[in-house]
Amino acid sequence: MSEHLEILNTRLFAASRQAVFDAFAEPEQLKLWWGPDGFTNSIPEFDLRPGGKWRIVMTASDGTDFDNHCTFEEVVVPERISYVHHLPMHVFSMEMTFDEEAGGTRLTWRMLFEPTYENRQLQKFLAAANEQNFDRLEHHLHHQPGKPRP
Repeated sequence: MSEHLEILNTRLFAASRQAVFDAFAEPEQLKLWWGPDGFTNSIPEFDLRPGGKWRIVMTASDGTDFDNHCTFEEVVVPERISYVHHLPMHVFSMEMTFDEEAGGTRLTWRMLFEPTYENRQLQKFLAAANEQNFDRLEHHLHHQPGKPRP
């Protein structure tokens, strides 16, 4: 039995691995799609390298700001990114993998949390929020300037 609580989301995107990777690796793209429905973002800090810091301020539709602080642990372009999400919000480890597959790129997010009561309550919300995040990424990938619309 695992000592961590896992949230796993995966989706096949009809885009190249480099395009999907860049949508995260380039803050100007990332701020356009990150987060669940109704959120906007600013990214005051983004240093995509092991030990680099990432700070993203997510603003909910009611105007509430959620200031998120992360530290990148591993970056393998364009295959994998892992980071730790720190307090003041929930603490977790995230591994993102970008795998070439027939029809595009499979993006997999694996989040690991301590199995606390609070984290168990968050599990269903976060799994659904991640799917909304993937929906927003899919829309972003297909509606970038200079890219033909489907």
